[in-house]
Amino acid sequence: MDYLFSMLLGIIQGLTEFLPISSSGHLQIINHFFNFLNESEDNFMLTIILHFATCLSTIIIFKKKIKQILFNAIVFKKNSSHTFLYFIFISMIPAIIVGFFLDHIIKLLFSGNIFLIGLMLVLNSIILFIADNFKGGEKNLNTPRAFLIGVSQAIGIIPGISRSGITISTSILLGIRRTEASTFSFLMVIPLIIGSVIKSIIDQENFNFNIDFSILFVGFFGAFFTGIIACKWMLHIVENFKLKYFSFYCIMIGVIALSFG
Repeated sequence: MDYLFSMLLGIIQGLTEFLPISSSGHLQIINHFFNFLNESEDNFMLTIILHFATCLSTIIIFKKKIKQILFNAIVFKKNSSHTFLYFIFISMIPAIIVGFFLDHIIKLLFSGNIFLIGLMLVLNSIILFIADNFKGGEKNLNTPRAFLIGVSQAIGIIPGISRSGITISTSILLGIRRTEASTFSFLMVIPLIIGSVIKSIIDQENFNFNIDFSILFVGFFGAFFTGIIACKWMLHIVENFKLKYFSFYCIMIGVIALSFG
């Protein structure tokens, strides 16, 4: 692993984690042609670092909102922060179930099936286009809507389906206001990323710290700062009905993947 490789992966992760174009799908497609991903210890650590970096990007962007929620959550009297955290918990349930009970299927999905990724990118394109043309939206979050958004988040595990894209689109189609849809989509994934990172570290049997941490820092730097830019950009995109442009991009990449697959 070298610095250029680490920075490249960091930039790709930072951009595609927030933009509705599927980070896992893009990494699988790039790996199909250049074969740079493997199960080495270095790449395992880099994956952990990149996910932590994008998680931190989200926390930085929404620091005021998160601070407000956590501060209000310690108050014993029931308030909107308690309700919001409850909806976050409800939304996590489908992904937790999938992560614990369908882990073997998830690994198969990440086996480099470019044809499947192409199909999912086309499906992702259709979802984005439909959501972008849905004008209404004045409803608030409730338990059924939070759970359905959580189901879409679990579906977003499939490479080629954008997690942010499908959760925001589902929220919009359920009638939730666009600003609230994007905010909930980005905040609901924070505990899942943290939990996934912890689980990955625990599952790693022979952990070795003899790794060049300067290379990992380069990847972290790339993912963190591009993540901040992409997150801010995505918020603007959702509010201004511009998801369709990423729909066009996804169908183009999807067709290319299908042709090679």
